[in-house]
Amino acid sequence: MFVSFEGIDGCGKSTQIDLFTKYLESNGINYVKVREPGGTKLGERIRQLLVSEEMISRSELLLFLASRAQLVEEVIKPALKEGKVVVADRFAHSSVAYQGCGRNLGMDVVKMLNDFATNGIYPDLVFYIDIPVELAMLRISKEHRDRIEREGVEFFERVRSCYQQLCRSEESFVLIDGTKDKQSISGEIIRIFEKHYKI
Repeated sequence: MFVSFEGIDGCGKSTQIDLFTKYLESNGINYVKVREPGGTKLGERIRQLLVSEEMISRSELLLFLASRAQLVEEVIKPALKEGKVVVADRFAHSSVAYQGCGRNLGMDVVKMLNDFATNGIYPDLVFYIDIPVELAMLRISKEHRDRIEREGVEFFERVRSCYQQLCRSEESFVLIDGTKDKQSISGEIIRIFEKHYKI
């Protein structure tokens, strides 16, 4: 089973992934955790470029797609074939939201390119953790923001709006209220996962 976690920066994704993987471990469920961009030797090198170098929006998108294609072939496909649960810290839907809407490259263009990069491999469950942009901005430490995290409120409003649109149109999406306390959120995620995954 393939599970991904999505949301704007500062939504609490990392905390929930940590709690979710601890749950998997405690239940003896074999899993592989991946992050985007990254997760492979090539992907990690691409990640360094994406967080540090200035670039045009199309270049940014294509680098994300290159990292994603490598991750699918090297890690995700083999793990799913072995019957493991794949837990992704972001996947294809991030590009739809961030580059398609945030960078105004267009949702349809990004979806088409995602199909090519992923070879049609998409998560069975997408946990979208939704929080107001103002709250997200407060959570992200100004000193440690990367190139994308330094974008303004308008950019993240476009990204959030896009995620909310995906929630309405994609069957795999599950809307999670990120303003709740972390244990309540974790409990909700685990309950939903257990409905779809037979231990």
